[in-house]
Amino acid sequence: MLQQINKKLDNAAPRILISGGGTGGHVFPAIAIADAIKVKFPETEILFVGAQEKLEMQAVPKAGYPIKGLWISGFDRSFGAKNFLFPVKVVHSIWQAISILHRFKPDVVVGVGGYASGPALFAAVLLRIPTVIQEQNSYAGVTNKILAKFANKIGVAFPDMDLVFPSQKMVLTGNPVRNALYPSQLPDRVTACQYFKVDPSKKIVFVAGGSMGARTLNNAMIFGKDLLRANQEVQFIWQCGKFYASLCMESESGSLPQVRVMPFIDDMSMAYRAADLVVCRAGALTIAEICLLGKPSILIPSPNVAEDHQTKNALSLQQNAAAMTIKDDQVKNDLLPEIFKLVQNEECLVALGRNALRLGFPDAAEKLADIILQFVPSDKKKVAI
Repeated sequence: MLQQINKKLDNAAPRILISGGGTGGHVFPAIAIADAIKVKFPETEILFVGAQEKLEMQAVPKAGYPIKGLWISGFDRSFGAKNFLFPVKVVHSIWQAISILHRFKPDVVVGVGGYASGPALFAAVLLRIPTVIQEQNSYAGVTNKILAKFANKIGVAFPDMDLVFPSQKMVLTGNPVRNALYPSQLPDRVTACQYFKVDPSKKIVFVAGGSMGARTLNNAMIFGKDLLRANQEVQFIWQCGKFYASLCMESESGSLPQVRVMPFIDDMSMAYRAADLVVCRAGALTIAEICLLGKPSILIPSPNVAEDHQTKNALSLQQNAAAMTIKDDQVKNDLLPEIFKLVQNEECLVALGRNALRLGFPDAAEKLADIILQFVPSDKKKVAI
């Protein structure tokens, strides 16, 4: 009898499916949302749906959540031969998603963007399951534009998105950031500087190209060896990416005493805490982290993203005097001179950081959790308390 009662209680717990991924910019906010839901209702059953062989298939289980993989990938914008399989993958993934939804029976399906988000949300619409979209960029992708017509609610990270989405469905939430990067969780600066073997009494610039690296940023550092050699009072933490590791670490710039070259940084909290200035791409998650921590930054939007959304992301900060931007094709010649000019202007650094902090959303994950939980029946939420 006790086992039957426990089984009924388990079945009555909230069930939430979170779909999407492909990059850390999608995966880590999704995990932050799941964590926020668990804080509010610890008994909630959460299942992730991602794309096979993508980052989420390792990152999500590491965070303690189960995940199912779909046979899906992005559309090749160079119109290569592999696009012939794209329609087949979409249809197959929708059927996979329908099967997963039938078995898991979620109360609500959440899409955070990425390859797997579309099939899962479309399947939920077909099965009349409530859906919530979390749009991370200042310019929505094609999939979210289409699915927004059917979504129950849309959490957006930037204002003025009513030009894209129905205003009555939108809630300005910001982008969730992983707990380890909240200011209260950061190490002290001395500890962070010891971690990278840099001097806390000197300026430190964090050049971040993401886990795969950014060729343009790496080339600027390699090309600027003479400027780096002439300005050794400024230190650099240079995250070059695994693909470019040998090239950068063996370069003249990488051999300078004030430069620390690392293919990948496991603990980003150390890098952010040590940095006086952050130089990076303008992905939505990176911008959310910079604003949450109030870090002055130089943003270099990637030209290789859909709808040039990184440029729009960067402009949202630049227009509020919260970051400086440099176009990708100007980085080789302009980046290092701009860095050395900026780190000598303490007043400007402080102003950029202060203005960035004003644009942060420290409660983004909690806001999204509340929106999602609106669609869980009240009797289930009572059981989960």
